[in-house]
Amino acid sequence: MTTFTTEFTAHIGIDWADKKHDFCIQGVNQSTREFGVLTHSPEKIDDWVQSLHQRFGGQLAISIELTKGPIVYALQKYNFITIFPINPLLLAKYREAFTPSKAKDDPTDAELALDLMINYPKKIKPLALQSTPIRKLMYLVEQRRRLVEDRRRFGNRLIYVLKQYFPQLLEMFSHRDSEMFCNFIHRWPSLQKLKRARADTIRKFFLAAGGRSVPLIEKRIEIINHAQYITEDTAIIDSHQLLAISISDQIITTVRAIGMFDIEIDKLFHEQPDAEFFESLPSAGPCMAPRLLVAFGENRDRFTTASEVQMYAGVAPVTVRSGQKSWVHWRWQCSTFLRQSFIEWSAKTVHSSYWAGLYYTQQRRKGNSHQSAVRSLAFKWIRILFRCWKSRTNYSETKYLKSLRDRESPLLLLKIVD
Repeated sequence: MTTFTTEFTAHIGIDWADKKHDFCIQGVNQSTREFGVLTHSPEKIDDWVQSLHQRFGGQLAISIELTKGPIVYALQKYNFITIFPINPLLLAKYREAFTPSKAKDDPTDAELALDLMINYPKKIKPLALQSTPIRKLMYLVEQRRRLVEDRRRFGNRLIYVLKQYFPQLLEMFSHRDSEMFCNFIHRWPSLQKLKRARADTIRKFFLAAGGRSVPLIEKRIEIINHAQYITEDTAIIDSHQLLAISISDQIITTVRAIGMFDIEIDKLFHEQPDAEFFESLPSAGPCMAPRLLVAFGENRDRFTTASEVQMYAGVAPVTVRSGQKSWVHWRWQCSTFLRQSFIEWSAKTVHSSYWAGLYYTQQRRKGNSHQSAVRSLAFKWIRILFRCWKSRTNYSETKYLKSLRDRESPLLLLKIVD
């Protein structure tokens, strides 16, 4: 017989979709279950939630395969609802255990989500919301990261287009996703137009754009003077220069959007009590420090051990053993953004932290790839950060090196050979 916790008056499982959501409801002390379909709109969701509260009263428990998204955001605003996010892989395996044929149906998935929440309360934890500023900062840094990926993607497309008709620009500029580079393309979208420009006009452009390295400006002008047309086919030139201008517009818009995010992130980050701690980390800077802050959060009771952080961030490897076979692979079910945050920051510390550089060299000499070495370094960094974060102590490279010397760590005996 199903046992309910006295904390909730009803349990609801939801199988979400874009336009509608299937649900399964079972009230406390009830043996029957009710199925239905909810249209996805703010008004319909509010009517449904209010009717449930009037019917059951008290606190309602809702299980769903999401930690964020429109339906989750819509349910978060009700203080009488507790959301239990379920790992999609867990639900898929649970479904497969009862339906070996792998048949799938939305109402069935809603009921399975309800079963998991009721029968395995120790495995399905409620969604714990952090404060509004921390959650806002988390969304901002994630969205900024996506914009950076967009800028890189547009930059790669622009490089491909320029190779078709104007490859000299790639020799003149090292940063192909900068606003100056895009403005240059707007001004002179083809070599034919650039050849007609006076040298003084080109110099004034670079000086006005902030490129005040005179030797570099002269080198670029020399490249222009000696440049040869890769093609004089107007069909190719005219079409590709229009595409280059269009992609440049997208890059400029993205760069300016990243700048707006940087301003908002910096302001919100420095309002947090832990800002000083994360700023004290090597190579954290204005980009990585906010990302590390939201990775740990503000609640010191959120994690009890460093290994919990390592698993949560997807840095801790997974070992699979069966009989005499053993296989180690990286963690698949985790937040890609959090894993990126720790790994990208750890890669930066190789050049700014003495012991991190030694550790990275040690891993490389063992035959590990760059990515494997950086992941191992991130695993080690999390242990250090967790202890500092728990004790509210700023990281000190000097103190950590002293600790390594006191323990006679063999790491300090390693010599880096360039």
